[in-house]
Amino acid sequence: MQLIILLLYCSYRILLNITNVKIKTMSSYKYPVYAPSIGLKEKEYVLDCLDSTWISSKGKYVGAFEKSFAEYIKIDYATTVSNGTVAIHLALLALGVGLGDEVIVPTLTYIASVNAIAYTGATPVFVDSLAGTWQMDPNDIKKKITPQTKAILVVHLYGHPCDMSEIMHIAHDNNIFVVEDCAEAIGTKYKDQYVGTFGDIATFSFFGNKTITTGEGGMVVTNDHTLYDRAVHFKGQGLANHREYWHDVIGYNYRMTNICAAIGLAQLENVEEVLKKKRQIAQWYSNAIKGTTMTFHNEDENCFHSYWMCSVLLKESSKRDIVREYLKNNGIETRPLFYPVHTMPMYSKRYERHAIAENIGWRGINLPSYPGLNKEDVEFITQCLLEAIKI
Repeated sequence: MQLIILLLYCSYRILLNITNVKIKTMSSYKYPVYAPSIGLKEKEYVLDCLDSTWISSKGKYVGAFEKSFAEYIKIDYATTVSNGTVAIHLALLALGVGLGDEVIVPTLTYIASVNAIAYTGATPVFVDSLAGTWQMDPNDIKKKITPQTKAILVVHLYGHPCDMSEIMHIAHDNNIFVVEDCAEAIGTKYKDQYVGTFGDIATFSFFGNKTITTGEGGMVVTNDHTLYDRAVHFKGQGLANHREYWHDVIGYNYRMTNICAAIGLAQLENVEEVLKKKRQIAQWYSNAIKGTTMTFHNEDENCFHSYWMCSVLLKESSKRDIVREYLKNNGIETRPLFYPVHTMPMYSKRYERHAIAENIGWRGINLPSYPGLNKEDVEFITQCLLEAIKI
């Protein structure tokens, strides 16, 4: 055991040394799209884990992280998982979603939102986006409801909230569950209420490029004790409470390690400062491109955008590769917006058109969005961006 701990400790020290090297040594870009903010508290908590020898899915940091996260977003129950994708799968399992069911989901989203539906045997039903906010269109949701509709999977894309008042109204009128995918929306609010607290159950991701990170990790949250119990049951190999090593359902190993939870707890303690920095960075970008042919992804009325990603739409989709290449040559990493999932091979067997999502998906670019950026960095990036659109 002492040898294992020593090896883990040495690996961790190497990791810390890598993260402390300047960003440009981690990639070919001076300005990557994202870089996590790791401080002394994360190191302190992880070393405490190693010293305690509680390094797997049991230990004080798992419970502490769950409790603190639930308190932060003001919800009753939270349970950690190993990543954001399994969080969605677990939430759907807890609701009993399965073969023969349909789940309504935006086509403009990361693939994990849709794949998790497919894992259950249910059918994803795609809806279009709103041109102004890029979020799923409530009117299209209404059109896609059938007797087989079991749930609406809401995705708060890039940190902007969906229209939860209208979506919850639709769900209640049709007796449909609501799952919130908040992977990109830690700290996001709709009408002063945190996302993740509107639906029946919600999920978060703590991947390395998220607003707070555990390296790999996620969280399932709910105000429903039964759903919480079911999620905990399924994530722990279906282990029964009443008998040791007795399993009464087909479960999964979706648990988070104590080490990951330690990092998460430290990150959560600094989340408000990170959000403040990210919103300042977004404001710098927004101001810099005002009056140009580009459109910045600003927040809508009654919304608090957490700006996981700062994103712009170009006037013409044909310019995107040219602009990205120019920025790349200046040491600036960018990403295209997510491609609408209905256009991908495994989900395109039935021809569909979602004109607004397609238009946004083809024209959009994610810009460097990490909290370590300063005003001079953003000024350089936007200057290059303005030069690129003139090519």
